[in-house]
This record gives sequence, structure tokens and C-alpha cells, in this order.
Amino acid sequence: MTKRALFFYLFVSTLDAANHWEQWRGPGGAGVSNDENLPDRWSATENITWKAEVPGRGFSSPIVWGDRVFLTTSIEGPTLPGVKGATHFYLGQIFVHPDSVGADRSYRLFVLCFDATSGRMLWQRLAYEGLVFEQRHKSNSYATPTPLVDGERVYAYFGSEGLYAYDLEGNLKWKMSPGNLPALGIGVAGSPAMDCDRIFLQCDLEERQRSFVVAVDKRTGNEVWRTPRNANNGEVTAGWVSPLLVRGNKRSELVLAGSKMLIGYDPATGKELWHSTKGVLGIPLASPVAGLGMVFASAGVPDKRVLAVPLGRAGELAEKWTYSKGAGYVPSPILYGDYLYVMNDHGLLTCLDARTGSPIYEGKRPPEPGDYLASPVAFAGKIFITNTEGDTFVIQAGPEYGVLRKNSLAEPVYASFALAGGSIFVRSERHLFRIGGRRTELNCAGFGWVL
Repeated sequence: MTKRALFFYLFVSTLDAANHWEQWRGPGGAGVSNDENLPDRWSATENITWKAEVPGRGFSSPIVWGDRVFLTTSIEGPTLPGVKGATHFYLGQIFVHPDSVGADRSYRLFVLCFDATSGRMLWQRLAYEGLVFEQRHKSNSYATPTPLVDGERVYAYFGSEGLYAYDLEGNLKWKMSPGNLPALGIGVAGSPAMDCDRIFLQCDLEERQRSFVVAVDKRTGNEVWRTPRNANNGEVTAGWVSPLLVRGNKRSELVLAGSKMLIGYDPATGKELWHSTKGVLGIPLASPVAGLGMVFASAGVPDKRVLAVPLGRAGELAEKWTYSKGAGYVPSPILYGDYLYVMNDHGLLTCLDARTGSPIYEGKRPPEPGDYLASPVAFAGKIFITNTEGDTFVIQAGPEYGVLRKNSLAEPVYASFALAGGSIFVRSERHLFRIGGRRTELNCAGFGWVL
């Protein structure tokens, strides 16, 4: 990485973080912005700076670098007779997930770049075209992992279909594939993480496969290291979690959550630094978060479990605390101040003392029923939770639960928010919104889609 890129990358984590949301859940993977002036009130017609059409299907969250916003999407082709996708195994038997769809078609997988000021599409790049390796869950997509951006390049990950690096003008710099990644016919969902030099992919696979974590050189796309994922003398099984890079005063740790254990790796070498006595025990989907000298992980299906493990240690570690209620299947937890918030898939919010795991309040229900796939975000003493109908409830942060207001876009929302440049960027089912900031009239005609 050049000195200029390194400077920009480090600046993201300090003074200029408000202008960037460079990865899944933003700086530090935390879902938290320090910008006190972001908008907290909107509707489908109020406080919308611009609204741009996004074709295809994708659940990746928007990422932002200054005046550019990036997304990925998949365009479904026609049905191809006789094509079935990968064969899967569970409990020693061939397994067909009842909700698996999609592998009998061809796909085009795109990286999209929008102007953050106007919403105009600056470029679109076809990363992959053809058959996909495996099926997806009917509620998943082939463009679910959120991309990364570091000021020089944007990195888009499509699982078995590859990892692609483009410069900010849309020129392809390299591409690589981690290999075929069978995951019970559900598809890939976890987003990559990065440091100054490497991109990290968590590849937790099903039976008869060997789970691994891999580091990729950001300049070349070459593998730097690949480490098998073992737990309690057995393979780590299929999961859909995003890795978390935690920077400490003495060292950095790459934390990967799994059903059997939570493991911390050295991001430079891939060597295991520590592991927990147990993992989340359930099906791993929610991404971990870190702070207060600990990392926090959760799972909500079939069992609910939240755990905290100390950072900066070595060897086998006992959990600092555990909690057995409240966790969701899809939404990730959020650490804000001294409190850890976990939310289930129906929006019931639980607040825990992050240091002790003691419940502050449990299972507080939003005013209206709904399903929740987006993970919470926070700023200015408020927690934002968004359901699949596009309704966002603004919850006051802290020990007292209170709903401050409801904001509705009147469009389905499955992706998590990006908070940058004094605005909130929201990907709905068919559009990308910029909420707040200077209003610019957008003529949607002439975008030149060639999808």
C-alpha cells in the first residue's frame, strides 16, 4: 500500500471517520457513528436528498468513501434445464434445504458506484457472469456480502464467485477465488474485513469440507496465508458470520465467531492467538462487536446465547459472562457506550450491562410488529432499528427504553444503514436513498443501465 493510501486508511479510524463508512457496519465494524448531526427524522418524501434506482437483487449494505457510494447486485438470468448446483451434506446424509433456490439459473454480478452528492451512477462493472456454485436461501441473494473501500480501491466479494478489486474509477486491478464454498444451500452472507495490507475472508463450511480463514494481499490479490478452522478437535461447521478486526494498543486481533468456539487470530500470520471454551452454540449469523477490552458474540437459533470474551489474552479463555435470552438470528448486536444491545428478528430489544452481562431491560417490543433483518446502528444517544417494511424506530439509548419516533420509507429494507457525510444511506429493495445533506434534483432518465 502506498503511503498516501495508508494515511487515508488510518485517518478513517480517527479524525475523518464521519466522511467514510468503509465496510460492513462502518469503522471498526461497530455500527456506530460519532457524528452528532446526522438526521433522525424522515419519510418517503421528507428529508430525502436523492433516491436512485438499484436494479437486480442484493442485500449488501452501501459503503461510502467521501463523495462515492458503492453497492453490489445480482441480475438473474433464465432457467437452465438440468442445472442443480452443489450437493450438500448434513449429519452424514445428502441434504437439500427446503428453502434453497437459484442455482438453476445463470447470473450477472455487478459492482456499482454512485455519486454521493447527486445520486448519479458513475460506473457499473460486471464482475462475474455465468453459473453459480451453489443454491441460496430464498431470503438470501448472490450479492449479500458488503464490499470494502480503502481510499484507493473498492473490494467486492461474491463468495465462490470470487473477490474483485477495482480502483475508484472502476478499473479492474485483480480478481481471485477462495474456492468453492458449500454452505448447506443457503449461500454466502458474511462480509470481508480488512487492515492496511490484507483482506480477510471467513469461510466456514458444511460437513466433508474444511473450514478456513484466508488473508489476501490488497495490492495483488495473492493469498498471504490460509489457516484451517478447528474447534474442540473437530471442524468448524457452516456459518455466515463476518470476521472482525480489533485494533489494540499492543496488537491487532482477527476475531471469528463460530458455533463451537470464538477464535482470535494474528492478522499478520493467521496463527491462532486464543479461543473460547465454547462458541455461540447456535447457528452463527450475527457478527461480533468489540469494546471495553472484550469481544461480544451472539446467536439466536436454535438456542439463544450471548457471550463476552476478554481480548489481549492467549490460549483457552473462559467467557467473561454469558446470557441466554434476547439474541436474534440475523441482526447483529451493537455496543454503544456501556451497554450491549441485542435484538431478535421481531425487533424485541434487550439491553445488557456490557461489563457484567446483567440485564438492564429485556425484550422491549417496538410499537408495531414486524420482521427485522438489518442490524441496528447508533449515533447521538439513539439506536435505530429497521424492519423489512422500511420502518425505522428511533430508540433512546441508555438504561431506559423509549421510542422517540417512527420514520418510514414505504419500501422493503433488508440491508443495514451507512452513516457518513452528515447523511444516512439506505438500500431498499429497489432503491438507494440519501437521507439528509444538501438536496440535489436527480433525473433518473439517462442513467444508461446496461444490466
